[in-house]
Order: sequence, then C-alpha cells, then structure tokens
Amino acid sequence: MAEGMRRRQATTVLIGAAGVALFWLLHLPLPFLFGPMIASLVAALMGARLAGLGQVSVAARSVLGVAIGAAVTPALVAQLPSMLASVAIIPFYIAAIGLVGVPFFRRVVGFDLVTAFYAAMPGGAADMTVFAAEAGANIRQVSLVHVTRLLVIMIVGPLVLVSVYGVELTHPVGQPAADMPPSELAIIAAAALIGWKAAERIGLFGAAILGPLILAMALSLAGVLHMRPPREALLAAQFLIGIGIGTSYVGVTLRELRETVAGGAVFVLILAVIAAAVTEFVTLTGLAPPVEGFLAFMPGGQAEMSMLALIAGADLSFVVVHHITRVILVLTGAPILFAVIRQRRP
Repeated sequence: MAEGMRRRQATTVLIGAAGVALFWLLHLPLPFLFGPMIASLVAALMGARLAGLGQVSVAARSVLGVAIGAAVTPALVAQLPSMLASVAIIPFYIAAIGLVGVPFFRRVVGFDLVTAFYAAMPGGAADMTVFAAEAGANIRQVSLVHVTRLLVIMIVGPLVLVSVYGVELTHPVGQPAADMPPSELAIIAAAALIGWKAAERIGLFGAAILGPLILAMALSLAGVLHMRPPREALLAAQFLIGIGIGTSYVGVTLRELRETVAGGAVFVLILAVIAAAVTEFVTLTGLAPPVEGFLAFMPGGQAEMSMLALIAGADLSFVVVHHITRVILVLTGAPILFAVIRQRRP
C-alpha cells in the first residue's frame, strides 16, 4: 500500500509540474498556482489516481505563516487601531452569509439541516468538515462544497484583481535564496518548524500556519527576523496549494458534480454578491483601500488569500487580520450557534 501511495503521489507531482510548464509556456498568469491546480483538477475528474502529499503540503502552510509573521513590524502594529472599524464588520458579514447560505443549501440543493449549516459557514474547509462530522452531517457534501468554494475563489479572485482593480499579479513574493544570508534562512526554517510543531502540540487550530505566524511575528517585532521566506519556498507553497485543491476532486461522481459541486459553485456566486457589497462599503467609507478591502472580505482560506495578497503586492497584514478574525469567529461561534438551532428544531 505504501508503494502504491508513493506512485500516486509521484504521478500527482508530475501532472502538477506539467501544468506549471504549460502555463509558463503559454504565458498564463500564476503558473505555479493555477498550473498544478487546473492540471490536477482535470486529471482527477478524468479518473486519474492522484494523492495529496500529506505532511509536505502541510509544511507549505508553515512557509506562508512565516511570510505573514515577518510582515508584522513595529510600524505596522502602530496601524492596527485603524483596522478596528473594518474588523467590526466581520460578525455581520458572517451572519449575512449564514442567513442566505443555510436556506439555500436546505431548499435549493436539498441538504439536511446540519449539512446545510456547516456547508454555509465561511470557515476553513478542514475545520468545518471536522465539526460537521461530529454533528452528524454528510461530510462528503460539506467537504466538496468548501473545496469548490476555494477552487472558484482562487480562479475568479485573480481575474477580478486584474480586470477590475488593474493589479498586475507579478509582484515578487520574495528574494532568491542565494541572495539571503544563511543566518536569516536558518531563522526562517526554525520559525516554520518550531512554530508549526509547538502549535500542534497545544492543539491550536490551523497550527501549520498560525504557529509559524505567531513565532515569526514575535521574532520580527524583536528585530531578529528581517526577511520573508525565499522565493523558491513561496513558489513551492503555491505549487502544493494548487495540487491540494485539485486532488480534492479525486473520486467525485457525475451525480456529485451535478448536485453538490454545482450547488457549491452557485453558492460562491451568492458569496460574491455579499462580499462585493461589503467591499464597496469599506472602500467608499474609507475603511480600507480597494484591493485590500477586496482581499480581506473574500471568503477564501487563510493560506490561499495570503498567497494572493503576496502576489498582488497588497498590505498582507491588513488582509490576514481580517481572515484570522473571520476564522476565529466561525470556529468558536458555529458549534454554539448550531447547538442553539438544534435545541429549537430537533
């Protein structure tokens, strides 16, 4: 079985690399993200036996965590109070998504109540799937909805940034490793590994990204860490995130494509309307610059939105503060809210 898994993983990497090469040759945007994502998605839907890369993919999130933490400087901390007004909108934003999403999945897609509730919640895909399983939901439907949300957002988001906001997605994500001092590379590697494993040990949600983020932030504020991870590491993180999204569709049936995946895609359109309204509000009121407002209120995952912010050259800390707030509120509030709903409607 181990040998078979290694072959499937090798096949997945080769298909992802082919996607990168194709996007690169055709001069298509974000070849290290879109190339492996689209290639592995197409292969999965065609029945290819693909497999994720396990802890290697998780490690990619630790690289992003360090990149985010390194962006937190004393000058940035001084700006945090200016973000409070836009952060205060997030609970209302989550409530609007839930009030629209739960009835949509119940009445239009035909999910049961618990499945509809966790499919609609804009939290992390893995976290919502775990909560849904504990509550007795159909975890296959919940996971497919959330993966579809990430897939559509990662395709549509860059297109909107380019066509609506005029952003060029060519911002360098980091310096080449050869141009960085070995001591800085060692600090980055230590922050990624120690932060990840320490956060796992204490049971912190999103340990692979939040643990390194917190440790790198502390090192940055202390004047120990001065640079983001090297370009090669961040490109590898893009590659692994792309593969992770694509391989999530392995084994999807035509019925699931027609019902669950299609329902998830339509729900993203609903989310887009809500997110656009909130983005317009924070932009017109001066609570956020246009690009940062758009990225901060896109209902994607922390890792995916952080990567987009890096590529777009946006204020990474502004975007991350809003996404972490959203995820914390959903993770802490969703189980409590569902318990109240279940008491009222057994």
